[in-house]
Amino acid sequence: MDHKNIKFPDFDFAAGELLLINKPYKWTSFDVVGKIRNSLKPLKLKVGHAGTLDPLATGLLILCTGKLTKQIDTFQAEEKEYTGTMILGASTPSFDMETEVDETFPIDNISEGAIYKATEPFKGDIAQYPPAHSAVKVNGERLYVKARLGEEVELRKRYVTVSAFEITRIALPEVDFRIVCSKGTYIRSLVSDFGKQLNNAAYLSKLTRTRSGNFLLSNAFEVADLVEYLRNKREENKREIETK
Repeated sequence: MDHKNIKFPDFDFAAGELLLINKPYKWTSFDVVGKIRNSLKPLKLKVGHAGTLDPLATGLLILCTGKLTKQIDTFQAEEKEYTGTMILGASTPSFDMETEVDETFPIDNISEGAIYKATEPFKGDIAQYPPAHSAVKVNGERLYVKARLGEEVELRKRYVTVSAFEITRIALPEVDFRIVCSKGTYIRSLVSDFGKQLNNAAYLSKLTRTRSGNFLLSNAFEVADLVEYLRNKREENKREIETK
């Protein structure tokens, strides 16, 4: 995309800006924060994100700058919407494609009707355990650190709300879905539990956050476009100073 054709607002990063970013595949949420923070130099501003996305997920990541970082918890608490794809008939330790398949199961006996019906127990207020390969902290240490070292981890149940769980495409072993849920919901765990509900297994192969509160992915910047814009603005400001 040509950045010259993108309409950017007049940012005031120190006073506080809310930036909608389309997080790239395999980037961590902190990778995005670091990239934008570096693009704002020499300004020394706080930059934070409102809701982590796994590295293998893409989609809407909300960034706050300056004084607006004080409101991160408010934005993070908003309802989220996701679309994605699961693979039936297999499981992985991480519940997604970060780790290799460890078990496989036949799926010939799974009907479309059973797949649609299996969503029902996961609608409303539900309990789930976070994946062992997650950023949740236990005794000050990230679970994924222990999991990668092969150590046993203590998983603590959490309660979340799923207000919508729709199956949008079935092409076994792939099943596409749309989920609307509360803060803190682990879609990977939901997918794994969904496989068990079918007396089978499932893992997440694709995930995109499409909405957070009233903020939409369709209104988000691509990282490269925003970085290029910020760098160009920095050079413009530098030239203005030098000509004075």
